Amino acid sequence: MFGLKADWSLDVFERYFTLGDYAGGEARWCPGCGDFAVLNTVHRVLRDAQLPPEQTVAVSGIGCSSRLPHYMGTYGFHGLHGRALPLANGIKSRRPDLDVWVATGDGDCFSIGAGPWIHSIRYNMDMVVLVFDNAIYGLTKKQTSPTSPEGMLTNTHPYGAPLPALNPLTVTLGITNVSFVAQVVDWNPPLLYETIKAAHQHKGTSFVRVIQRCPVFSQDFCKPMQEHPEQMLLLTHENGIPMDDSVKRVFKEQHEHDPSDWVGAMAIARDESRIPLGLLYHDPDAPVYDVLSSAGREKTNEEKLAAINAALDSFAI
Repeated sequence: MFGLKADWSLDVFERYFTLGDYAGGEARWCPGCGDFAVLNTVHRVLRDAQLPPEQTVAVSGIGCSSRLPHYMGTYGFHGLHGRALPLANGIKSRRPDLDVWVATGDGDCFSIGAGPWIHSIRYNMDMVVLVFDNAIYGLTKKQTSPTSPEGMLTNTHPYGAPLPALNPLTVTLGITNVSFVAQVVDWNPPLLYETIKAAHQHKGTSFVRVIQRCPVFSQDFCKPMQEHPEQMLLLTHENGIPMDDSVKRVFKEQHEHDPSDWVGAMAIARDESRIPLGLLYHDPDAPVYDVLSSAGREKTNEEKLAAINAALDSFAI
């Protein structure tokens, strides 16, 4: 054929997705915000897994972290305050074929969203739940959150938060049918990447608490951890989060912990002398509700299209 060379192939290659395929609008967080690191890591995990953007959904509630769906080149749902998890569960129950990611914060999840948080862990639907925890309500300008440390100065408690902070790890570990609990910091990219990657590979609800910097309203929350990494306890095990030597050089306090050991995980989570990093608990055999509820209800693409057309035919213009 005119214009074609003999060594040119007409084969159609599989699509290859780049980081740009997962990027949405320009992120508008404050300079130095830890949310940037989490967003970039999610993009990398999606790229490396080569997940089609049209098969991926980012869901959020309200807060700084809940802006994430706007910065994803995927489908997204920016929901109501504290209601990211009900939305995600609804999506997953009707479309178990979709890859669902949840972005929520310490206020959005642990306060107004506490009820959905508990029941979502129990339902154990296949999704990644990233809790951006900066120990403050940032979007509404420095109110005490459930994880604000006792004594922290906020606009709602100018003389210091009067109560001890909620421990999200012990609460989550105590919920029936919990299957994946991990904790990480936003300022160590290798550990952040491997943790979120492992969370995505898990079949069930992966709960990842990201201790996250807020350079405007809670600067003192993460600063001691960065300046004194010996406060952190790096959890190592052959069945845990893969870690390279650079991570181990930063976090020299290490403990070999089998993530299948629930009792050990709870003991580590309760120990206030160290802040654990890595995989605390993993149960790959826990029942997954979207798998159980969708059994026998699989539909072909033709059946899905027919259902959509039937719904559209019910509208009048």
